[in-house]
Amino acid sequence: MPGAGGTQRLPRLVGLAKAKELIFTGRIITSEEAAAIGLVNRVTDDTQEALMREAKEIAHQIMAKGPMAISLAKMSMNLGCETDINTGLMIERLAQTIAFSTQDRKEGTAAFLEKRPADFKGR
Repeated sequence: MPGAGGTQRLPRLVGLAKAKELIFTGRIITSEEAAAIGLVNRVTDDTQEALMREAKEIAHQIMAKGPMAISLAKMSMNLGCETDINTGLMIERLAQTIAFSTQDRKEGTAAFLEKRPADFKGR
């Protein structure tokens, strides 16, 4: 019997049928299978250097985006996952309304039109 919320978190990540299979059988899965079923996002070589290289690549991709947009998207997804789809869509619309009114949105649009990197300020 899994603890620490495993019976609640795993079905949300991989679906109820796959979660039941893994929990009922106790089968250990490979990193490749974990990636294939959506339990992990990526698989790296088995070294700390490879893991750090991959983590830094993801971090740099996120850092290039507007911090307000990232924050609002994170909030929207986190809150939306805890409720029904209609409420989640309402949360998303509210977050988009806030994002649209920011200076970062204006800077992002200008940078896109001018074909240059954006200089986001988090406002």
